[in-house]
Amino acid sequence: MNSSLPTSAAASDALNASGEADNSFHIAFCVDDHYCRSMGATIASIIANSPGVTFTFHVFAFSLSEDNRRRFKELEQMYQLKTHVHIIDPVVFQPFAHISQFSYYSPTIFTRLLIPSTLRDICDKVLYLDADILCVGSMAELLQMDFGDSAAIVVPDADETTRRRCAALQLSSQKYFNSGVMYMHVDNWMAQEITEKTILAILENGKDYRFPDQDALNVVLEGKIKYIDRKWNFLYDLIHDLEKDKRQMRDIGKVVFIHFAGAVKPWNDWCLHASRDLFVKYQALSPWADLPLDPVPRNYKEMRMYSRFLMKRGQVLDSFRWYMKYLAAR
Repeated sequence: MNSSLPTSAAASDALNASGEADNSFHIAFCVDDHYCRSMGATIASIIANSPGVTFTFHVFAFSLSEDNRRRFKELEQMYQLKTHVHIIDPVVFQPFAHISQFSYYSPTIFTRLLIPSTLRDICDKVLYLDADILCVGSMAELLQMDFGDSAAIVVPDADETTRRRCAALQLSSQKYFNSGVMYMHVDNWMAQEITEKTILAILENGKDYRFPDQDALNVVLEGKIKYIDRKWNFLYDLIHDLEKDKRQMRDIGKVVFIHFAGAVKPWNDWCLHASRDLFVKYQALSPWADLPLDPVPRNYKEMRMYSRFLMKRGQVLDSFRWYMKYLAAR
């Protein structure tokens, strides 16, 4: 298999021209314009909880507005760090275009797979994070972790998800990880051709996957990864709380990353959950501090959830109104 998958054809700024890896800790995100605000809160939370660590942040996107580029660049002056924007040219996936199933998938599901090959001359390790994560603890322990020959360090998914996906994917290890947090060892990843194998797995078997990129990564990386404690990717589903009209944060113990992986996010002002306060705390420390939370549901799925939450609160009339809006928008 050809391991020299092309990388993005353009980046908005110059990388380390010498080709020598620096000593900063590299973190990468794959976002569109809508998720830049939440990414800003994620970044601010990381910086606030790991004083003394030098960071370099990378953004991978197919396009990014000038406003979000400007805000992202402002981080350099605010916190004395480095930032890089990588604009992906879809032509990078041309080697796979001959496979008939390729046209069925949005290129966005492949984006994070480009991170190791893009950064291979820049750093030896990089942490990928989803942009719906807040850091509430020090990352010092993660920085010292040994990969051995593993391609990545990952965190187990929820028990029920693990059970179901292991059965569906026939994973002999009986282990399954959530791909929202992946600490990648660039050389090991490249040497084991993880990107190419994962793309091919999606294209050949994606119709059988519930989560195409995450399932494929679990299949390809089985036996090639190291698992760490769930405190590094604590999955917090706000719907679990709001369906019971519980609006305060549950006691989750000492964790480092809180991953709001459900359909409701802490920047949804209409959810009335205390997680909003945590999000606002860190958003206020970012260049996106002036942006308001989402005041009302933006799509029919959010409208339906909001209707359910209102019913749980006893606001029957308001619940009915939002249910009618959901029916009209569906």
